Amino acid sequence: MASLPTGPRPLNADERAVLEHILSAEFAGASQLRRQLDRTEVIAVWGPGSVSVDLRVREPCEHAALPETLVPVDAHVHDPSGAYVGEILVWTDRGATLAALEFAWVTDGMPASLPVVVGGRLSRPGPVG
Repeated sequence: MASLPTGPRPLNADERAVLEHILSAEFAGASQLRRQLDRTEVIAVWGPGSVSVDLRVREPCEHAALPETLVPVDAHVHDPSGAYVGEILVWTDRGATLAALEFAWVTDGMPASLPVVVGGRLSRPGPVG
């Protein structure tokens, strides 16, 4: 699926809440990535109706020093019954700045919204597609 550019816009409340939840984990580079949130903007969506987005961090910012481009946090998403429905992946640009927020789902239907944080876990509200 090709990304659809969008005029740079600030993170919406759902995107920010999911990123804050994932980046609250402790790992090498986490504190630098957390400090990037106020300078992070959405520059593209991954396709029509997609909740996955490409990100850009406006300079100046403190760069992280991650060994990989994928943030090392297991962010599984469950539905209200507890069934696994996917995971959230946070990508970085060369391990230095936030680059993408991806909802990788395993259900038949593409999620229409990002999960919410409930009791310290990511939960997909409503019926599973």
